[in-house]
Amino acid sequence: MELILQLPILLFSIIFHEVAHGRMALLHGDDTALRHGRLTFNPAAHIDPVGTVILPLICFWGGWPMFGWAKPVPVDPFSFHRPRKGLVQVAAAGPLSNLLLCVAAAVVLRLTLVLPGDLQFSMRTLRGALWYAMNINLALAFFNLVPVHPLDGSKILSGLLPLKWSLVYESHAPYGVGIILALIFLRVLGPLVSVPAGVFQLLLLKVLGMA
Repeated sequence: MELILQLPILLFSIIFHEVAHGRMALLHGDDTALRHGRLTFNPAAHIDPVGTVILPLICFWGGWPMFGWAKPVPVDPFSFHRPRKGLVQVAAAGPLSNLLLCVAAAVVLRLTLVLPGDLQFSMRTLRGALWYAMNINLALAFFNLVPVHPLDGSKILSGLLPLKWSLVYESHAPYGVGIILALIFLRVLGPLVSVPAGVFQLLLLKVLGMA
C-alpha cells in the first residue's frame, strides 16, 4: 500500500520539479526543453533508470522513505536574455516548485481536519499520503539547494557570486558527486537537508494551526 501511495507522489513531485526548470528557462528565452519534449507531465519523458526506477525500489525494499530524481531537463543558458540572472532563476524554480507542492499538501491536510467526525476515519489514508507529499517535497527542495554541483544550489550560488569568485567556485564541479558522497559518508548531508526542512515544516504547520 505504501508503494501504491508514495510512488505516484514521488514521480509527480520530481517531474513537477523538472518541468518548473524548463518553464522558467522558456520564460528566459531558452526553448531547449520544449524542443526536446520535456515540458510535459508524461513520466516516460522524464524517467532516469537510476533515480526514477532503481532508487525508489531500493528505498521500498529497505523500508526507507521513497526518494529519487528525474532525468535533468536540458537547458542552454547562452540562449537566456540575461544569462546569469536566468541561470539563478531557472535553478531556483525547481526547489521552489517543491516548496509550493509542500504548502499545497499541507493546506489540503489542514482542510481534512475540519471535516465532520463520521468522515475522519476514512481520511486516514489520504492524510498519510498528504503527509508524505509534504515531507518528500521538503526533502527534494532542500537537498537540491545544497550548493554542490550538480545540484540546483550550486547554480544559484554561482550566479549570485561576483564573476571572478564564481569561476573559482565552479572549479569544484568535476568533484561534485564525490563531495556529495563524502557529505553522506560523514553524515553531514542529512542535517544540511533535515534542519532547514524541519524549520520550514514547523513554521508552515504553525501558520496553518497544526502545531
